[in-house]
Amino acid sequence: MFEKRSNEGYQQVLPGIRQKTLVHGEKTLMVEFLLEKAALLPLHSHPHEQTGYLVSGRIRLSIDGNKHEVLPGDSWCIAGGAQHNAEILEDSVAIEVFSPVREDYLP
Repeated sequence: MFEKRSNEGYQQVLPGIRQKTLVHGEKTLMVEFLLEKAALLPLHSHPHEQTGYLVSGRIRLSIDGNKHEVLPGDSWCIAGGAQHNAEILEDSVAIEVFSPVREDYLP
């Protein structure tokens, strides 16, 4: 699968949080998140391993109660089942990969 850059296809999933599935295969799925300052991603968990990279902005990420201030170039990996949430401190862009594929994120 190959996907060219496009400004179309983003979905509002929560106030201040938009996402777009970029590509997916049999075992992984890549998503771009556009995050607005002051948005909150509530505490949640899912069975998927989640690996991410902050392209721009600043967020505070909590993984199993451990808080991390995330700056551009920082990355993370959240184990499946781990409780996590995020506070968006500045307008931000993050890329995340989920394994196995999140069926709810398929286009």
